[in-house]
Amino acid sequence: MAKSTIYRWWKSKAALVMDAYGPGVAQRMPEPDTGECAEDLRLFLGRLYTVVDHPTRVEALRGLIAEAQLDPEFAPRFTEWVQGRRRVVAELLARGVARGELAAGLDLEYAVDLVFGPFWYRLLVRHLPLDPAEVPAQVDRLLAGFGGNR
Repeated sequence: MAKSTIYRWWKSKAALVMDAYGPGVAQRMPEPDTGECAEDLRLFLGRLYTVVDHPTRVEALRGLIAEAQLDPEFAPRFTEWVQGRRRVVAELLARGVARGELAAGLDLEYAVDLVFGPFWYRLLVRHLPLDPAEVPAQVDRLLAGFGGNR
């Protein structure tokens, strides 16, 4: 396929990567509903952190978030994709609240930020590795802060 053909279908490399990457994430990432918030979070974050097993995916994520900061036409597309992932986590947290596993007044938007924060920060800043083995401890810390184990 010629470069001109590619740019007829996609306005930028980021848009092309998003079309290739986005649907795969939805297939690889669970939308767990085990009946227990802690287990749902462990499953979700466990799959999320396996991105470290695929260096090309890590670089794609870094590139996509960078492009979203630089390209105002691409930014809404990236944000829409991120919002889809956030909805999955917000729903599993909301189920935890409804079952009495988490505090009734939990700020779901902020809680979702806290779930994803360590992942994105370590992915982008690289000050510490993304380590799937840390997921259980991260979930325990999150749930303690969310009023879990009540």
